[in-house]
Amino acid sequence: MNQFEQNCATLEKYITQAAAPIIARWVVEYDFKLKITRKRTSKLGDYSWPQRGRTHHIITINHNLNKHAFLITLVHEVAHLQTYNQYKTSVSPHGAEWKTHYKQLMRFFLNPDFFPTDVLLALQKHLLNPAASSCVDTHLQRVLDRYDNSNEKKTYIESIPYKSVFKYEGHRLFEKGEKVRTRYKCKDLSTGAVYLFHSLAEVELQTMP
Repeated sequence: MNQFEQNCATLEKYITQAAAPIIARWVVEYDFKLKITRKRTSKLGDYSWPQRGRTHHIITINHNLNKHAFLITLVHEVAHLQTYNQYKTSVSPHGAEWKTHYKQLMRFFLNPDFFPTDVLLALQKHLLNPAASSCVDTHLQRVLDRYDNSNEKKTYIESIPYKSVFKYEGHRLFEKGEKVRTRYKCKDLSTGAVYLFHSLAEVELQTMP
């Protein structure tokens, strides 16, 4: 097995077999290191440009994403890489330049060979005006959730009762407040500060004595 085949085999653990050869070629073409990380509630993936003597780009993706969410997140980050290569840091991270690259890259995958019909339809709608993350697009995120491992049940803030206490990012406790458009006003119980949480923020509901 040559290096390309090895890379495809590794990628197939995280994305579909049909998508693996395309991403394996991108890894070489765009010269990036793909790192699989622990689950992070604040982000699904991120991109780092070459710095501090490093010559290659780094893309990290959360290990717990299902294969469709993983691929969409990865394409999102490769679009950041392309935007950096063209504009460096002179443009907004999720501005028009990034959106153009993201849409162009995602066109490779907009057919049933890569996504089931429900994901494909939600993705096509999402691409009309891509957000900073797929999880910000509530419709797309709900469709992607259908393909999650059933053992990894998610609890979103929108599904818990008003005034519920929940844990966020593993340690901070908040109380759910009123909804303001697509976000909820929640009070940090340790400081009293109020924060806005997206309706699909993943939380851990607490049972209070």
